[in-house]
Amino acid sequence: MKAQYGEVSAKIEGHVAILEIDRPPNNFVSVELMRSLADALEEADDDKGLRATVVCSAGKAFCAGADLASPTGIGGSGMQGINPLYHEAVRLFSIKKPIVMAVQGAAVGAGLGLALVGDFRVAAPEARFVSNFVKLGFHPGFGITHTLPRVVGEQKALLMCLTGRRIKADEALAWGLVDEIAPLEDLRAAALRLANEIAENAPLAVQATRKTFRADLAAAVKAQTDHELIEQTWLRETADFAEGVRSVNERRPGKFVGA
Repeated sequence: MKAQYGEVSAKIEGHVAILEIDRPPNNFVSVELMRSLADALEEADDDKGLRATVVCSAGKAFCAGADLASPTGIGGSGMQGINPLYHEAVRLFSIKKPIVMAVQGAAVGAGLGLALVGDFRVAAPEARFVSNFVKLGFHPGFGITHTLPRVVGEQKALLMCLTGRRIKADEALAWGLVDEIAPLEDLRAAALRLANEIAENAPLAVQATRKTFRADLAAAVKAQTDHELIEQTWLRETADFAEGVRSVNERRPGKFVGA
C-alpha cells in the first residue's frame, strides 16, 4: 500500500491496515475523500498479507457528514456532487475484508453512514451518532435507510431518522450500534486489538463468512441510494430545506412550514 491516498494516510501493523482520515476541521465527507478511502481499502483487499482494516480519523469529529449548508460544501452546487458520492459509498460497501471503525467524536449524517460501512464500531465515550437530515429538511442518504435498521433494528433506526436525536456512546452500545467503548486515549489501540483478533484467524474463512453475512449489501446500498437521491432531489427545492440550511448555520431550531 501507499502511505497516502489524498486525505487518507495508511500504515500497516502486522496483518492490519490502519487508515486515517484527516480533513480538518470536521472531516466533512467529499467525493474525493470517499474515493481516496475506497482506493485505499481496495488496495488492502488486493494485498494478501492484510486481513483487516482499522479506519479512524484525526481531530475531534469522526466525520461531521456532508457539508450541505456551506456554498463550498458538497451541496453547494445543487445535487451534482451527491450521486458521485453515492457511487463511492457503494464501493466502500463492496470491500471484501473486515473493517473496524474507531469513532472518537461525532458521526453525523453521511458520517453515520460511513461508520456503518464497518463491520464493527469501537467508540470513545465522547462519540455521538446522529441522523440529522430531517433537521435540514432533507432525506437520509449514504444508504442509511438500509444500513442503520440492519444494525439497530427498524424501530430504533426510525427513531433516529425522524427525530434527528443524538445517540451517545453508551446508548449506542446498548442498541448494538457500537460494539465496544474505550477511553479516548485507548480508542485506536482497542480498535486495533479487535482487528488483530479477527486477523489471527484463517483469512479465507473470515472473508467467506463475512461475505455470507453481508450477502448482497453493496447491491442493496446501490438500490437504496438511488431511491434516497430521488427523495433528496425534490426536497432540496423546498422552502423547508432552505430554512433548514439557515437554521443550521444560525445554530437554532428550524421554523418549518411544510412547503
